Amino acid sequence: MTNIDPHQVKERFRDGKVAVAGLGGLGSNIAVMLARSGVGKLLLTDFDRVEESNLNRQYYDRSHLGMLKTDALKTQINKINPSVDVETCAAKVTEENVREIFKNYSIVCEAFDDPKYKAILVNALLDGQRKIIAASGMAGFGSANKIKTKHTFKDMYICGDSEPAAPGGSFMAPRVAVCAGHQANMVLRLLLNIEEE
Repeated sequence: MTNIDPHQVKERFRDGKVAVAGLGGLGSNIAVMLARSGVGKLLLTDFDRVEESNLNRQYYDRSHLGMLKTDALKTQINKINPSVDVETCAAKVTEENVREIFKNYSIVCEAFDDPKYKAILVNALLDGQRKIIAASGMAGFGSANKIKTKHTFKDMYICGDSEPAAPGGSFMAPRVAVCAGHQANMVLRLLLNIEEE
């Protein structure tokens, strides 16, 4: 499947529909990478607002402070690639609304900080109808080479180093961006029907 015609690649990306759940360091960078790659439709979900503490690793700048992350990121994507159809949902994902929010998307990137919301999303959406690309472990200053993509279940991939964060471990731009790159790259491979990690 590596000899795909470049026109076919562009078409498959343009026809792609991908949801990004959580727009922090991972999600904001994933969404921008997918927009730059020409993915045609993105759903951006997050209930939070941009804060100054986000600026060390998230795809926002000072002009976005106080804005909903969904609105700020949609603005960024429209500047980068105005042909992307961006849908937003500024709601907290719950057991009651998760299926409705993501019902039109067969590929979902999980980029939540809170394990509770990770579990809600995965438990509800790992249903044989979609692929989930999740993240686990990228805090601290460890080697970026430890960040990998693993095909853990039939329809689920996990990107990260799978190591618990050390006490006082922080999220910094380089390792977060590497993990976001793994997630975005797996999305593009899935759009090309390449399912191995």
